Amino acid sequence: MTMHAAPKTAAERDAAARLFAGLAVEAGAVIMEIYARNFDVRAKGDGSPVSLADEKAEALILAGLAQLMPGVPVLAEEAAARGEAPALGDTFILVDPLDGTREFVSRNGEFTVNIALVSDGAPLAGAVYAPALNTLWFGGAGAFRAEIAPGHDLRQARDLTSIRVRVSPAAGMTALASRSHADPQTERFLAGLNIAERIAAGSSLKFCRVAEGAADVYPRFGPTMEWDTAAGDAVLRAAGGMTQGADGAPLVYGKTGDLYRNGPFVVWGANARAMTALTLP
Repeated sequence: MTMHAAPKTAAERDAAARLFAGLAVEAGAVIMEIYARNFDVRAKGDGSPVSLADEKAEALILAGLAQLMPGVPVLAEEAAARGEAPALGDTFILVDPLDGTREFVSRNGEFTVNIALVSDGAPLAGAVYAPALNTLWFGGAGAFRAEIAPGHDLRQARDLTSIRVRVSPAAGMTALASRSHADPQTERFLAGLNIAERIAAGSSLKFCRVAEGAADVYPRFGPTMEWDTAAGDAVLRAAGGMTQGADGAPLVYGKTGDLYRNGPFVVWGANARAMTALTLP
């Protein structure tokens, strides 16, 4: 299937999410082939790590998108790091070919492939694939989870189920925190909530855990880029959740003036606070 225009209807958004899901699973096979052997890690200009897996997965995804959604501009992490930033209109695709490179290097399995479509500042469709966990999440109008091995056809997916955020238990919320980026602001923010359990997780898995009803809140006060969050945010919104920016409104994408950097945000399940400005710790 090829899409020659940005999806507008619910069916088109779901179709776009499935296209992204298929590409993410293909990229997962490339990543896992490198994961199984010794590999070198380099530092980019901003000090963040990059490996051959990042670069090969991105090349596969970009080639696939050029065929499946021709004409839609793509902003991809590694291309952007090389100074290759296309002119973006109101509708574009964000790609993080290997979110959680630190998790990849430490071999804990908590890394993902992220692909998302953004239109008018909002993520409309996205796919997040954790190849080491054989788990896929994708969402357009609806949100889904499936078990699938890297490189397999989506028709081979097992346990495909619709997912939805949950209302937090009366005993207290389950909070997710970054495994690699803990900070005092997060600690102070969570101290103001009724938290019954805390779980550490890497990459955009945190968005997906909230989307599938396994957790209730994920605050992030440290720096992120739009390609880090858009795919997980698309799945989350399709599942009924919301990512709240510092101004109290849903997190916005396409922040050209900020070079696509996100400010602080909080991911909420069904227990989202009234959308007012966050009181930052």
